[in-house]
Formats: sequence, structure tokens, C-alpha cells
Amino acid sequence: MNDWHKSSYSPNHSNCVEAREHAGGADVRDTQNRENGYITVPAAQWVALLAGLENGL
Repeated sequence: MNDWHKSSYSPNHSNCVEAREHAGGADVRDTQNRENGYITVPAAQWVALLAGLENGL
């Protein structure tokens, strides 16, 4: 499993979400509340989300 990373678009890399990609999709968590765990997004939905963001969704 990959390491957690933050968006390079987040100002000062704060107040954002972190993601880690894996074969099944991606795990996403809130940087300010890491202790609350994460949600897992299936691969097809993760790819669709990223494509939508790239297209200005």
C-alpha cells in the first residue's frame, strides 16, 4: 500500500484530505481528524473522481 499524501493544491498543505492509492482504489481521510479513520473509495469511482476534477467538475 502506498503512503498517505496531500494535494499539492492545498494552501500550506493544511486543512485538506490525504489519500493513499492501492489496487482496490484509494483510502481518503481528513488531515485534521486522522484519528477518525478513513473511507475507502473503489477503484472505478476513484478514477472517475480524478477524471472529473481534471475536467473542471
